[in-house]
Amino acid sequence: MPEGDTVYRAARLLAGAFDGTVLTRCDIRVPAFATVDLTGETVSETVSRGKHLLMRVGGYTLHSHLKMEGVWQVYRPGERWRRPEFMARAILGNDSLTAVGFELGLFEVVRTADEDEVVGYLGPDLLGPDWDPALATANLRREPEREIGLALLDQRNLAGLGNVYRAELCFLRGVLPTTPVREVHDLERMVALAKKLIEANKDRSQRTTTGNLRGTTSWVYGRDGRPCLRCGTRVLRGQLGDTVLQLRDTYWCPFCQKSPAERVVPG
Repeated sequence: MPEGDTVYRAARLLAGAFDGTVLTRCDIRVPAFATVDLTGETVSETVSRGKHLLMRVGGYTLHSHLKMEGVWQVYRPGERWRRPEFMARAILGNDSLTAVGFELGLFEVVRTADEDEVVGYLGPDLLGPDWDPALATANLRREPEREIGLALLDQRNLAGLGNVYRAELCFLRGVLPTTPVREVHDLERMVALAKKLIEANKDRSQRTTTGNLRGTTSWVYGRDGRPCLRCGTRVLRGQLGDTVLQLRDTYWCPFCQKSPAERVVPG
């Protein structure tokens, strides 16, 4: 599942292949931007911002978000694509390589000067140069009654965490995702752990929060109905959302994680 670490790796892949080169192909297959042609323009920089990817070309920025199924892949001449062409939303080329964005959840072209209009709302990026743990913690505390599982997913607080990290962080800190922020003991340690986990995974193709790369890679995420790796209690699954964030599955161990809140809807 694409999270901040996935997008970080995608940006690094594209940067290595395209930064400083001239586009020889620009085929955008999103109706609103299908007439945009940046052929002949130089790619100045490709970066990630939380779960957003920004490729700066000429005076424009190609802004993409992978959502659930999206991926960027880079191919050499004549290399067979690993996904069917009808899934391609953007095809970019230079003299030696082709980049294809498949099933992108979002793709748009904005003026680089207007970039803040699409990513300016984001909190400090866990994998970015602007990372500020004190600010991230303060952002989380702005809504003390909000469930911690929702506050962690809200990209306005800190950018880069998705559903996997949300579930795993709550487990590792021993709180239910429904626990109000004000009841989370030592929120600074949770923020520090988020940074530690995503840093540890940013260079891996396979994400792990257990430290195991050959077996079970998560403590509770996706493990509903199976025994908790720590205590053996059956892991539960439910859904959590509010007026800002849509309902998403979450996972927890009812023995290892404690909270008086009971807003999780059984799945």
